Amino acid sequence: MTEQQYLYQENQQYFAQCGRGIEDVAAEELAELGATGLEPTYRGVHFTATPTSFYTINYCARIPSRILAPLAHFGCHTEKVLHKKVMEIDWSRFLSPDQTFAVFANVSDSQINHSKFAALRVKDAIADFFREKTGVRPSVDTRNPDLWINLNLRDNFATISADTSGGALHRRGYRKASVLAPLQETLAAAILRISGWQGERPLVDPMCGSGTILAEALMAHCRVPAGFRREKWGFFRLPDFNETLWRKVKQDADGRVLPYPEGLIQGSDIDGRAVDAACENLNEIPGGDLVQVRRRDFHDLKGFKNVTIITNPPYGVRLGEQNQAEITIHEFGDFLKQSCTGSTAWILCGSIGLMKHIGLRTSKRVPLFNGPLETRLVKLDLY
Repeated sequence: MTEQQYLYQENQQYFAQCGRGIEDVAAEELAELGATGLEPTYRGVHFTATPTSFYTINYCARIPSRILAPLAHFGCHTEKVLHKKVMEIDWSRFLSPDQTFAVFANVSDSQINHSKFAALRVKDAIADFFREKTGVRPSVDTRNPDLWINLNLRDNFATISADTSGGALHRRGYRKASVLAPLQETLAAAILRISGWQGERPLVDPMCGSGTILAEALMAHCRVPAGFRREKWGFFRLPDFNETLWRKVKQDADGRVLPYPEGLIQGSDIDGRAVDAACENLNEIPGGDLVQVRRRDFHDLKGFKNVTIITNPPYGVRLGEQNQAEITIHEFGDFLKQSCTGSTAWILCGSIGLMKHIGLRTSKRVPLFNGPLETRLVKLDLY
């Protein structure tokens, strides 16, 4: 009997999920890691990859949030069709009944219009598959399952995929401590790529919070793979997983790590807890103990000449904080103008209205989404 072939095996095509607004940036990175046939779309990129490139992308990509391997694609107008088609997949090649799984769904413009309900029907179908085959069904674990499964249902067409990353890729493993509203790692990596910074001059974050921009800058410059602390991958569960090839890809990527050039990256924050968190997180990354992070109000800094400044100031999202956020960003604009000549600044304005309070002309404005929040990344050339 011929084994079932899955979509990704037939065409070597995958889907990289990413945040809204950074699809083109994600495509650039994927191309550098060996992907071809790139097709950016809403919140992701379709791409083709050889097995080597596929493992490399999972291990090294900084901007995608998950890499999905499509298993089946079919027309789907009703929940009965969804249940029937999911049961036709041979799930025993991915899981055993004593292992766990979880389903997440994206639904739009379809007869089935509720993502949680759609995910529940997929879960039921997988459980029924095992119940019919073995009499035992695997358990659901929504925190740390052995296999994540994705349903994408759009225009009444369903794609069932295995999450080959084994959970969100922004969870690098270095974030041991945090403060309020930390910047997501994948968005920080996208901001760094948009800025064009490649270590040609120092990078400074004067409102560094728990240090995400500093950490992502360190990893990018020193070529530390984004998944270097990750031990469990979703592609371990694929029926064609090649452990020898995976080990070679990992060894090659780890062998390209560079030493950190001391003094290249530095940060500061007015909040001592944030500084402690940033130091703790950076210490989890090779060379991170050499990154200078100080407790300083930016008002008290002497300024920076000929550097790249990238920062994510307080947004003032909570009631009563908006006014303080406007004051902070106006005073930060004054600091840049008076004390940072010859530098380039990139500021993530957490609300579009904050831009006008900087008091400086912006040379670039890039729409980005920090979760549900629409933001603007603005560039300031400080002559």
